[in-house]
Amino acid sequence: MSMYLHELTVAIDTAREAGQILREKFGNVHNIQYKGLVDPVTEADKASEALIVERLMAAFPDDRLLAEEGSGAGENVGADRLWIVDPLDGTVNFMHGYPMFCVSIALRAGDATVVGVVYDPLRDEMFAARRGHGATLNGEPMHVSDTSELLRAMLVTGFAYDVQWRSENLAYMARFTDATQAIRRDGSAALDLAYVAAGRYDGYWERGIVAWDIAAAALMLEESGGIVTGYSGQPFDPFAREIVASNGQIHRAMLNVIAGVDTDDPNRLQQGVNFS
Repeated sequence: MSMYLHELTVAIDTAREAGQILREKFGNVHNIQYKGLVDPVTEADKASEALIVERLMAAFPDDRLLAEEGSGAGENVGADRLWIVDPLDGTVNFMHGYPMFCVSIALRAGDATVVGVVYDPLRDEMFAARRGHGATLNGEPMHVSDTSELLRAMLVTGFAYDVQWRSENLAYMARFTDATQAIRRDGSAALDLAYVAAGRYDGYWERGIVAWDIAAAALMLEESGGIVTGYSGQPFDPFAREIVASNGQIHRAMLNVIAGVDTDDPNRLQQGVNFS
């Protein structure tokens, strides 16, 4: 069997099951709790996570697991493989009845993400990727956009629950608003990044983000022909709490805006920041 094909299949099936839970509970949210000042968790988060943990640990009992709502599983604490799970990315959207949320499941083997799945249960859209084998949307190959100018690009961003990151991103958002065609904020990092992979957005940036929000979709962006790095152009690390993602063609320009390059001078957008 091809490398990690079984793991991808299990992840897809599990995400669909978890998505069914979210679909059934959408519009009927009760028992909202808070992990922080503005960071909620609902019974839907917990039910989805419980199912995902049960399915993954039954299929791969020797693996480890890290999930947003606190589940950690796997007997072999030194295992090379780690599942990273967000059972409901977009909880605030979900609890307000805003239809933008998903399930995200990733598998890390060593220092690399090798499987990534993001499932939108309301639109029945399954974004999936396996390292070295491309990325798909509902089974069909997907690719990043061909937008080559930042001024023609539509970008997306998010604002972390941690208040310390919010004012900083307002400054970045102001710069990008002047330098791009449009900016959006949808409230689901995993879907934002998956949309870049599918060519719906041209780029995405955020700081204060966490691994379970971006690990899966970052892989599919790479497998769709895009680029993902840190804010300074350094190699992407899902645990580093920052991400810049793009179709590749506007990546240098995005990094230069973040670095504070004068966006009114188009020549300078092609200079300054290097990335691998």
